[in-house]
Amino acid sequence: MLADAARYNVDHGAQLIDINMGCPAKKVCNAAAGSALLSNEPLAASIVAAVIAAVDVPVTLKIRTGPSPDARNAVAIARMAEGAGIAAIAVHGRTRACAFVGAVEYETIRAVKDTIAIPVIANGDIESPQRAREVLALTGADGLMIGRAAQGRPWIFREIEHFLATGEELPPPTVVEARALILEHLADHYVGVRTARKHLGWYTESLSGGAEFRREVNAALMAATQIAIVSRYFDRLAAESDRLVYKPQQVEEADIRSLQKARYATVKTLAPRVGEALAA
Repeated sequence: MLADAARYNVDHGAQLIDINMGCPAKKVCNAAAGSALLSNEPLAASIVAAVIAAVDVPVTLKIRTGPSPDARNAVAIARMAEGAGIAAIAVHGRTRACAFVGAVEYETIRAVKDTIAIPVIANGDIESPQRAREVLALTGADGLMIGRAAQGRPWIFREIEHFLATGEELPPPTVVEARALILEHLADHYVGVRTARKHLGWYTESLSGGAEFRREVNAALMAATQIAIVSRYFDRLAAESDRLVYKPQQVEEADIRSLQKARYATVKTLAPRVGEALAA
């Protein structure tokens, strides 16, 4: 099945195929996919071999350090992958059982790097340019993979690139730039009011007045309303500073209340429509 999927994507223009054996989500692992495959090394090896044989583009692999802390097998999986012809491997420094909780095992990523010759990409809790430099030093990795830290902060990549090259921090983006990027995101890649809420929450986390903004935008039921709220909010930020100013992160009770109200408002609004549809 994965070999067929790889062929399909290459036929439609994919220049690289990445096999994800790193996802710890229950719904994925319950289907014997994602990081659940780390518990079945023969099956993982057969999948890797089949995908590589199916396509003529580079195939990469993402893994975790193992199924659980008492069953780490990242080094064994990496050896298998290299022998099969994997072009590069990314390692998230936690086990499947640990999900995203606890310290990242950068020493395990280092062990993988010391064992194989193909490029190794380090992943896990790389949330700042300074941390990026530390992780590269700790692991000896050839590159970094950043996931959650880029949610709401897509400029983290240029910040890291600049810091690694110069040792100096870039200033935060201007309010004008951030607003334009967010509005472009909403206009060009809009995926629905409810899904947009989490993206807007990530964008405004730790910004001045963010909790109040999220309370208002989470209650909006129309895309146009959300966009208008975003514009007003960034107008206010621009009056305070030319650039984004981040506060120390903290969980705000207002965020929890606004999400609860938004869910209730959505259900209340959709209920009559569902009833009409059923009656029809």
